[in-house]
Amino acid sequence: MKYRLPLLAVQDVERSKAFYGALFGQKVSLDLGKNVTFDGGFAVQEDFAWLTGLEPASVASRSHNMELYFEVDDFDAFLARVERYGGVELAGPPKEQEWKQRVVRLYDPDGHLIEVGEDMGVIARRYLAAGHSAQEVAALIQHPLEFVEEAAAQKAFE
Repeated sequence: MKYRLPLLAVQDVERSKAFYGALFGQKVSLDLGKNVTFDGGFAVQEDFAWLTGLEPASVASRSHNMELYFEVDDFDAFLARVERYGGVELAGPPKEQEWKQRVVRLYDPDGHLIEVGEDMGVIARRYLAAGHSAQEVAALIQHPLEFVEEAAAQKAFE
């Protein structure tokens, strides 16, 4: 058996393609009309109740029991992109987690919850560039020292 991907029930597959393409840079890897797979490893399905034989009223919106999770290198640029896109409902204001990661949660056009967080490697490099030792950064961001050392070996913080 092979696990393939999560699939989200959507009302309008074209609207979802536009949303995930514009805000998350997702490219369509397979378009079957009412079923579209993105290169990020998830799919959207229009007419989900019909496909599965479920009662249409049983296909929930805003169940708040799962989310898609993305990371971005430039968190502020992502927030600006959301603002320019317009009409995106946030689940709450952006915030900083105790491990120093800035995150925002928002809804896609069908009410699916999405979290976007600042890439943890970017955060590690920022604190290293500010003069903190690798051990201090590991404690601040609550990640193993090995993670911080690997992040430091990647491209320099810009």
